[in-house]
Amino acid sequence: MNDAGNDTLGPGRRVLDPAPVWYGRHPLSAALLPLSWLYCGVVGLRRLGYRKGWLSSTRLPIPVIVVGNISVGGTGKTPLVARLVDYLKAHGWTPGVITRGYGGRSTRWPLSVTADSDPGLVGDEPVLLARRAHCVVVAGSDRVQAGRLALELGGCDILVSDDGLQHYRLRRDLEVVLIDGDRGFGNGRCLPAGPLRELPGRLASVDLVLYKAGLKSPRPAMRLVSGAAVNLVDSTRTRPLESFRGERLCAVAGIGNPEPFFAALRRAGLDLDARPYPDHHAYSAEDIRRWPDFPVIMTEKDAVKCAPFAREHHWYLPVEAELDETLLDDLLSKLAGLTNG
Repeated sequence: MNDAGNDTLGPGRRVLDPAPVWYGRHPLSAALLPLSWLYCGVVGLRRLGYRKGWLSSTRLPIPVIVVGNISVGGTGKTPLVARLVDYLKAHGWTPGVITRGYGGRSTRWPLSVTADSDPGLVGDEPVLLARRAHCVVVAGSDRVQAGRLALELGGCDILVSDDGLQHYRLRRDLEVVLIDGDRGFGNGRCLPAGPLRELPGRLASVDLVLYKAGLKSPRPAMRLVSGAAVNLVDSTRTRPLESFRGERLCAVAGIGNPEPFFAALRRAGLDLDARPYPDHHAYSAEDIRRWPDFPVIMTEKDAVKCAPFAREHHWYLPVEAELDETLLDDLLSKLAGLTNG
């Protein structure tokens, strides 16, 4: 197994990896502490300003659930949002989703997103959510405007915000925070000295804290469960992950934390040429030409952007969020208490 090229994208192109600074003992983190203290102070004052009413916030006429985190990097929020949408539908709600649309090149926001939207314009996660959640999806960095557009489009009686925990201008009824069960809070410092957007004390004020299953995750935990690999050219073709054993495999991931994806493939006994890309990487035909002719497997988020250039040996691995149903029952009970009050 040769993963020597894990941090390269091609000649002269490398992934900037902050992990040694944020998740270990690194002198650069100590040097950045003054900026970290300043960041924490500004964030704390800003949140206090919204709580005291010094800064104006907006309440929409329907309930809002925010699914976010207090650290940067991928934690699995998108599968959790899709799972929450399915749960709400099963209990009589008609949810809509608002999301940032990070990486989208559109000059006009917010935008309604469908399964056929161009991920280059609206971002990869909104398109993935539109395909998985089958509900109204609106992308835009201003969550208030995005929420208003979702209401204009009609049909939803509750909104789920994918990320946006720190977007306090939009009032929310419930907050769900997801934490990486392997990386935790890193060195416990705020940006840029560490990975935190807010200090861990913020968790005391949220409605539900979930840990993505890992070595450091206490209960309650969420697991990402993978299905069979799906072909990018013909989605009716699927392969059990184990069927790739004995073949050389190229694994591609342009997500916030690609290592768990590669680790899952290795645990399945697969021989990998692992190729990480930056989060939300805009894949091009040139990127795909650099890949080998043997099977290539990627995340579902990558597949959204790679589909136009896909070849028959390209596959993606869908995942679903799995968690204790009683946790969502408790969340729904809290929501019922708020709406009935």
